[in-house]
Amino acid sequence: MRASLSNVTRNSAALALRTPLRISTPLSTSARIFTTTTTSTRTISTTTPRRHDEPKITSRETLLPQTHYDFFPSLGPDALPPKGPFTLDLSLLRREFLQLQAKAHPDLAPQEKKRQAEALSARINEAYKTLQNPLLRAQYILELRGIDVAGDETAKVEDPELLMEVLETREVIEEAASEEELQPLRELNERRIAGSVGVLEEAFKNDDMDAAKEEAVKLRYWINIRESVDAFEPGKPVVLIH
Repeated sequence: MRASLSNVTRNSAALALRTPLRISTPLSTSARIFTTTTTSTRTISTTTPRRHDEPKITSRETLLPQTHYDFFPSLGPDALPPKGPFTLDLSLLRREFLQLQAKAHPDLAPQEKKRQAEALSARINEAYKTLQNPLLRAQYILELRGIDVAGDETAKVEDPELLMEVLETREVIEEAASEEELQPLRELNERRIAGSVGVLEEAFKNDDMDAAKEEAVKLRYWINIRESVDAFEPGKPVVLIH
């Protein structure tokens, strides 16, 4: 009986040596292989259909504009002076502005993107408002070059003749009895504005920031006179920059 048990033990050991060792696969590994749960690192297809009410954003718009000029592709890639001209085609600028606003209107954006659309719309408005006004445009270009004319109230033209001209203009406006009396002054002042724009064109073309700053300050005088004439009321005091 003891010999029989010994034979069984030897036979079992031999069988165990001939049988390969089998390691069971952990259940967690199997779960990772066969799970259908979507993970947070899933790659989202870039070809997902766009909602019909979602504004189409081009590749140019997905990039954060560096300057106001970047909002308006029709101005060209090198629109910013000195590479580009200071004077702009205002009708073309307005047409593109309206197209941009129609495409980026917050009401057209899905709810989760309304805030983003509102911010974009505000930036487009600011860019257009700045570029369509020659004084704001000049001040903006100077600001990009580190020269603050808009916020510097001490920036004045040290030209006695110019200052005298401004003071005399104020008297003419204050003493006028009607808008008709101011028509010659209005026409003269519009020529002054056009002259300053021409000087700024050359200054920015030549990258002469000192000349551009001086002329931008002059233009601020002329724009202020235009606003005073437009707001004329008989007997109303006139406040001009001087």
